[in-house]
Formats: sequence, structure tokens, C-alpha cells
Amino acid sequence: MKIVVAGGDGFCGWPTALHLSDRGHEVTIVDNLVRRRIDEELGSNSMTPILPLDERVAAWKEVSGHDIAVRIADLTDYDAVTSVFEDVRPDALVHFAEHRSAPYSMIDREHAIENHRNNVEGTLNVLWAIKDHAPDCHLVKLGTMGEYGQPNIDIEEGWIEIEHKGRTDRLPFPKQPGSFYHLTKVHDSDNIMFACRIWGIRATDLNQGVVYGLGTEQTDRDPRLVNRFDYDAVFGTALNRFLIQAAIGHDLTVYGGGSQTRGYLNIADTVRCLEIACENPSERGEFRVFNQFTESFSVEELAEKVQRVARAEGLDAVIEHIDNPRVEKYDHYYNAVNTHLLDLGLEPHLLTDEVLAQILAVARANTDRVRRELVMPTVTWR
Repeated sequence: MKIVVAGGDGFCGWPTALHLSDRGHEVTIVDNLVRRRIDEELGSNSMTPILPLDERVAAWKEVSGHDIAVRIADLTDYDAVTSVFEDVRPDALVHFAEHRSAPYSMIDREHAIENHRNNVEGTLNVLWAIKDHAPDCHLVKLGTMGEYGQPNIDIEEGWIEIEHKGRTDRLPFPKQPGSFYHLTKVHDSDNIMFACRIWGIRATDLNQGVVYGLGTEQTDRDPRLVNRFDYDAVFGTALNRFLIQAAIGHDLTVYGGGSQTRGYLNIADTVRCLEIACENPSERGEFRVFNQFTESFSVEELAEKVQRVARAEGLDAVIEHIDNPRVEKYDHYYNAVNTHLLDLGLEPHLLTDEVLAQILAVARANTDRVRRELVMPTVTWR
């Protein structure tokens, strides 16, 4: 298949591009390199030293023998998007090309607007390009479990059967996003669902949980292929922050009560889920939703896991509860369905002590790259 990976220089996009290329697909990365510019804006960096995109792709060619084409383009530029579609004629487009940080979207009004402009406008341009230039192209869009929020009912996979005043209907599952970033993902889902219904395009919305881990089968083949690792309080997830904090001797800072629960998955499962979605496309006019996670944990449970592994390595990891910069529920019900990808063959990698120890070892080897002033939150929702 000819597959475009938009956002292919990012944390999820890079290993996915390698995985799909390794499976024999003809991959083109489309990226505007904005994530690297955001590092400059925030004064942050990847804990792992990552090469420029052209050098990464050249290293992959040397290691694997496979070519990956690169287009430096911005999805908010419709002429650039149409050029990609006219030149590549993709069978599938994997869409990672969005600002993916809730705190980044909450910095101020300008960042909230930029987050919406980049994410929503870019996705709309892709939808129009599919309609006009590649109507059989399968859009595989990375959504987020954060679209659902924290409802007091089971979270279904995108849709829910409703009975109201004696009548029933199958409707999109209610959304209660927790940040402006998560709102952009809801807008994307609504726009994609609309395009499927009106234009008959085919789309799969992957509502992904929080991703952890560093390596995949492909990125582990050569140090030049290493994936990025965000540890700061703007782009780093709770688990990443805990691991870095343990490595540098900082308290593990749990936001609020720590009972906030989310779905999680290993980056090795992310790339496999994208492969499954691409190779099992939805039907024309079908808006398909998969909940993409393998396990659920509370923030407190994650901190305790890291603490246990860190202490086994001789590190004095202390858990500290701090004021929560976010607005979210504690002690809430959380039970989400995730059967579709499992039914299609996903075999989960679980969050074991061994996995945590491997990531912690990489973190300890790169503590000289950690900018300690970035690990505590400075962005607040209120």
C-alpha cells in the first residue's frame, strides 16, 4: 500500500513510519517539523538525542534497505496538501500531524487558538483533499481517549445505543473533553464523521490512550533511529515525568489526589494498531471508532510502579502530592471498551517492571540532557 504518515517526525509518527515501511508498504512522511520548533519555543528538548529528519530517514535506508520519502509540508496549507495527494495517490493517510499537548493548548489564548487552527484546519484540508483527489483513500486519524472525559458510565467505542421516550438510536458517544487540545480532537471526530456521511469517504478514528515506552522493533536496530522522549511538564506524560524524576533524584510529583484514571498502551502497540487499521480499512461512508489502549491505571498507581522499580535500582524515589494544575475528577468511575483492535489481532505489551526498568535505564544514561527546571508544571487550567 502507498501510505502517507502525516506527522511522521513525531513521537508516534516516526516509529509508525518505520514499522509500516518494514512491513513492505510504500511510506511517505509529511511533516512541517513544528514539534522541533516548539522545543525551541519552550526551551525544552527530547531526553533522547534525535537526528534531523533527513538523517533519520537516510539511516533507516542504510539499516533496512527501505526508502521512505519525505515531504516538508504543513497540512494547514491546502495547496501543499493537494500536491501530496496528486503526487502520491495514497491508499491510506495516517494522521498524527497535530499539536498533541493539553498543557500547550492551555498556556494562553494565543496557544489555544493556534492549537485549534493547526489541528482542526489541517484535518479539514485532509478531508477536502481526499474528497477531491483520492476518494478511496482511507483516513486513519489519531484521536484520543481524552475526548470522552470521565463519564459515570462505561465508555463504548465511539457509539452508544440510546433509548429515549420509547425510541432508540445509535448515536456518537457523548464527549466531555478536559482541555482545548482535547476539544480539537472532538471537532476532528465530528468533521470526519460528517465527511463520511456526506461524501462517502472511509475513516477510522483511533481514540488512543496515553502512550509510554521508547523502542519498537525498528527503532531499536540502530541508535540513529531512536525515538524522541518528552519529559517536561508541557509535553511529557505522567509516566515519563515520573521516570525522569526518579532518574535525577527528584520527588515523583502526583497531581492532586492521584486517583485520576486513564487508558495506557506501549508505543510498540501503537505501531501495530496503525498497521491493523491500515490493512483492514473501513467501508466507503463508514466512520469507524477504535479505542486504542491496553490497560488502565490511576496516576497514583503509576507513581507507585515507578517508585518500586526505582528503589530496586537503588534510587530513593519519594512520592509527593502537589496542587493539580488541571481541572479533573478524582475517585471517578472508569471502564472503557477496547475490543475491536484485539479482535483484529492486537497482542498487547503490558506495563511490567521490566519495561519500566528498561526505560529508566535510558533515562539514567541521559540525565545530562534533562533540564530540571522543566519537570514541574507552570501551566494551569484556571
